[in-house]
Amino acid sequence: MNLGQLAEQQAQDYLCAQGLTPVATNVRYPFGELDLVMRQGGCWVFVEVKYRSSSRFGGALTALSAAQIRRIRAAASHFLQLQGINAPCRFDLVAIDAGAVEWLQNAF
Repeated sequence: MNLGQLAEQQAQDYLCAQGLTPVATNVRYPFGELDLVMRQGGCWVFVEVKYRSSSRFGGALTALSAAQIRRIRAAASHFLQLQGINAPCRFDLVAIDAGAVEWLQNAF
C-alpha cells in the first residue's frame, strides 16, 4: 500500500468514527476521480483526501486546485447520474499533514 492509499484509509477510518458510512473508494472516470464516497444520514459526501508529509510547501489544505475541484464535481455528478441518486450531497476535504487529520465539511 502506498502513502496515498494509507492516507485514504486513515481518512475513511476517521470519518467512520465520526458517523459516516463508506460507499465507494477510488471511483475513476476518464475526466475525474473520487477518493471516497460516503453517506451521512441522507446526504452523499464526496471526500477528497490530501496528504502531505510536511507542511513546508503550504500543507495539504492548500493542495487543492480549481481544476481538481472541477474534475471532482464532474465525477460526482456522473456518479450520481449512474446510480440514479437524487439526494443532497456535499464536498468535503480531509487534509492529513504529518499524521494530523483535519476534516473540512463543505470545503468547496
